[in-house]
Amino acid sequence: MTFDIPEDRQYMESHEWALETEDGVRVGISDFAQDELGDVVFVELPDEGDSIAQDDEFGVIESIKAVSDLYAPVSGEIVGVNEDLFDSPELVNDEPFEDGWMIEIDPEDESQLEDLLSPEEYEEQIA
Repeated sequence: MTFDIPEDRQYMESHEWALETEDGVRVGISDFAQDELGDVVFVELPDEGDSIAQDDEFGVIESIKAVSDLYAPVSGEIVGVNEDLFDSPELVNDEPFEDGWMIEIDPEDESQLEDLLSPEEYEEQIA
């Protein structure tokens, strides 16, 4: 099976993606991850204003098959939370790279993005 792996973002080994935007770093989970989880039924996310450290857990995603922790690709302050997921967690399945995003982080150190996997490296990991 072929999974969508957009070239405009970096990836974590734990299947989160990070996209630099004008507001900071937007974070979600990959197409591969949402497929592995199955139908997402619940997403627990932090509050705006919370601080997070790179690789720390920032939330939980629950599907009909599993419960998984979510990890931060960079350190910083949470400046955005996708509240649409509270009422419509299935957006993670339907549009993992668009409307299914989870949080936005104002990064303390953007060079942390260099620690993440490139799209090519991530593709090799899930192959």
